[in-house]
Amino acid sequence: MIRFSILSVLLSLIVFTTQAQMNNETMGKIIEKEASKIEGRIGSWQLIYGQRLLYVITDEAANRMRIFTPVIEEEKLAEGQLKKMLEANFHSALDAKYCLYEGLVITVYTHPLKELQADQFIDAMRQVVTLADTFGDSYSSTSVIFNPEESEEETEENSKEDRTNKKPKGKKEENGKT
Repeated sequence: MIRFSILSVLLSLIVFTTQAQMNNETMGKIIEKEASKIEGRIGSWQLIYGQRLLYVITDEAANRMRIFTPVIEEEKLAEGQLKKMLEANFHSALDAKYCLYEGLVITVYTHPLKELQADQFIDAMRQVVTLADTFGDSYSSTSVIFNPEESEEETEENSKEDRTNKKPKGKKEENGKT
């Protein structure tokens, strides 16, 4: 049994370490395949993806990458939209997020560069575009939303008392106490 476990761990390490690390060259090839109207230079691309202008910026020395697209000018935000964006960053914007940058609302995805896989990069571009496209509507980057519908009863109960930084009611701790 121990031999099987050690062998399993070793095989996992071999598979993990043989996966290609993302770099500017690999990212450039993916961009050429997935996008259109590509401009810029290695590590700083402007491209059209899903009918949107995307910026992809990398820093190999710092092991970081960023994808973003402009959504709307900050001054044109309607009342309540900033709050909806912040709520979406928790519930419905998964890996891409809304933020403000130089007077614009943008959607952005950041990740360590070397650890990024090709399928994650393509999904990240899709999420950035989807989040921008759903601004003002569902504010979501995918169809997955981490905000299960609460019953009216639960909502009323939760609104009666501020539960910030308190243990959930009725939940047992590991030692069996409530």
